[in-house]
Amino acid sequence: MAERVATLIADNIISPLGYHTSDNYSAVKNGRSCLCRYGEEWGVGDPFMAALINHDDVMAECEAEGISGHYTFFEMMAILSIRKALAQCDVDVASEKTLMIISSTKGNVDLLSHRPDDIAEDQVMLGEAAKAIAANLGNPNQPVVISNACISGACGQIAAARFIEGGYYDHVIVCGIDVLTPFIVSGFQSLKALTDQPCRPFDEDRTGINLGDAASVIIYKGVDKNDLKPGDWYLAAGAIRNDGFHISSPSNKGEGCYRALRSVLQRQDLDDIAFLNAHGTATLFNDEMESVAIDRAGLSELPVNSLKGYFGHTMGAAGVLETIISIRALDEGIILPTKGYENLGVSRKIMVTSQMMETGKRSFIKMMSGFGGCNAAMLFKRV
Repeated sequence: MAERVATLIADNIISPLGYHTSDNYSAVKNGRSCLCRYGEEWGVGDPFMAALINHDDVMAECEAEGISGHYTFFEMMAILSIRKALAQCDVDVASEKTLMIISSTKGNVDLLSHRPDDIAEDQVMLGEAAKAIAANLGNPNQPVVISNACISGACGQIAAARFIEGGYYDHVIVCGIDVLTPFIVSGFQSLKALTDQPCRPFDEDRTGINLGDAASVIIYKGVDKNDLKPGDWYLAAGAIRNDGFHISSPSNKGEGCYRALRSVLQRQDLDDIAFLNAHGTATLFNDEMESVAIDRAGLSELPVNSLKGYFGHTMGAAGVLETIISIRALDEGIILPTKGYENLGVSRKIMVTSQMMETGKRSFIKMMSGFGGCNAAMLFKRV
């Protein structure tokens, strides 16, 4: 019996850099960032740097797409991005063999402080928000919700691959989404994690995280591995490891991160891996931890990049968004630079990219880490 794999057939990114994947990738390739400095207008105390999307523009786009009803901004962003991805492929979203996964760190958390009259009280629950999104798109199945801190988008893709490999569904739509609110920003400020300067992943002068808005979608299809065609991308391996180190950080020795990496590297020829797209949040702790895990996994000679300098940390959307951008880059035979990086500021000598590089290799690793000691790694391959 042929091995069944999850192959990528469509995607979309909505962020301040654009409402389509092509817009976002073009901006990143040209070195553009959507990070801006914000002051007192949010009422959160200290200034912060973030990538905030224009709500009025998104609402106008939704109106043009005929998206209306009693939805929150979070839900409308998700619906819009999923519709744009579905327009690229022939997927029967109304089929019982099509599943929807919503990956989010915060969801409709802003409803706790302010709820419009036309929004139901229970929509603050991620499960109810996911049901509203699925109902708008006409999907009959109970949507799966994954909320596992920063690795939610990676977890959603790993879950999608498992559903497909097991034969439970023919198509899985994974939407990673989060929208910033004063509640979220003030929470990160309380941890002293934010900076009011552009983030500098892995750099010796890094001062903290920038946050960002995004709704990113990947649609997976189940295919017999023998039927893959040249150019097809598939999720070859995925692992989730929790080291249970601390409520707000993974292990300082990179335990869970290292174990996730080693799991996806089993029986894998390292010579065919082009790069490792790291979490790379630009905090002192996270970047150091990742450098330890990368070195322990025997990947210190592999090019490493982070995309946080372009989009900020998009939380539940990050694992999906950064996978899509990495795929587009490798389709063009390039490894993207780490915006903001100049001089290595971690203890292990890893190869952080400061300039665009060319490559002829056909696979890459995506890595994520987050609160509670959760860690994930994925290996993507192109036929």
